[in-house]
Amino acid sequence: MKLHLHTREKRAFTVGLILLMICVSAVIIGLNTGSMRLPPSTILQTLMGNGSKEDTMVLFEFRLPRILITMLAGIGLGVSGAILQGISRNALADPGILGIHAGASFGLIVFMTYFHSMNSAASLLIPLFTFTGGALTAFLIVWLAYDRNRGLLPIRLLLIGIAIAAGFSAVTLYLSLSLDEKTYAFTSRWLVGNVWGRDWINVYALFPWIVLLVPYVLFQSKTLNALSLGDELALGIGTSVRRQRLQLLAAAVALSCASVSMAGGIGFIGLVAPHLARRLVGPMHQHFLPIAGLIGLVILVIADTIGRSLFQPNAIPAGVVVAAVGAPYFLYLLRRTKFN
Repeated sequence: MKLHLHTREKRAFTVGLILLMICVSAVIIGLNTGSMRLPPSTILQTLMGNGSKEDTMVLFEFRLPRILITMLAGIGLGVSGAILQGISRNALADPGILGIHAGASFGLIVFMTYFHSMNSAASLLIPLFTFTGGALTAFLIVWLAYDRNRGLLPIRLLLIGIAIAAGFSAVTLYLSLSLDEKTYAFTSRWLVGNVWGRDWINVYALFPWIVLLVPYVLFQSKTLNALSLGDELALGIGTSVRRQRLQLLAAAVALSCASVSMAGGIGFIGLVAPHLARRLVGPMHQHFLPIAGLIGLVILVIADTIGRSLFQPNAIPAGVVVAAVGAPYFLYLLRRTKFN
């Protein structure tokens, strides 16, 4: 048993190192991509303070904040999906599919209605508004999907999530009709997954949510292992099921809503990243949670780079690129998943 666990840990460490190298490569490619090319040597010199004024402006004012946003949001979405799949024991759980992103978009519309500006200091409040909308959605989904005798039912959770998402999307669309033309255009791009956070103020708004919540979730990995066994077994080994599930659900909602608040309504990363991580390093959450975060980072950075480089001058949102891969994968999982 100990030998098997050591093998799992060694495999997770190896996969993590490989993914870190892929992450670095994806970030370098992303920093080099755009109307003005910056070779890796120039990027390194500029980061060390030896670049030209033009290179410094391009790197620090335009590309680096956007890359950091995609990195942080990718980690948040990957870890959030892993949490939701663990606490619900639902292989198809994803913040977008379950309707949490729809609640986040509702919170964003409420923010836009009152503040109108996305680049002022008020943008620090955007994750709070999206979290409130996502938390309201999560409460409704869990309340309607919970069975007193059988707990959270996977198929009911999925169907109710889809229904709640449709309802919140309708309300969001109705509220967006009252916005001015410029704000409405921004909202439309946000809903399809446009990475709009491109300033340092946006990085400051997202950074604390990821840095504080991801370590907390990693610390709770053994609790997630217990919850994935079922409520009865988890109770039998001393886990406070209801309290821990609510706390982890709140963390998942906060991570996903804060991420999409700056990166747009991007779906499927929370579905794909945990599945790939689980296949690479096994089902233990202490192993695949960090891997899911790294996979989410790679997916979003590469998707954003593809969207703004291969289709110049008309860049397409990263959410469209992710959906092009995520939707077929979702159908594949749907065919393979057995529902009770």
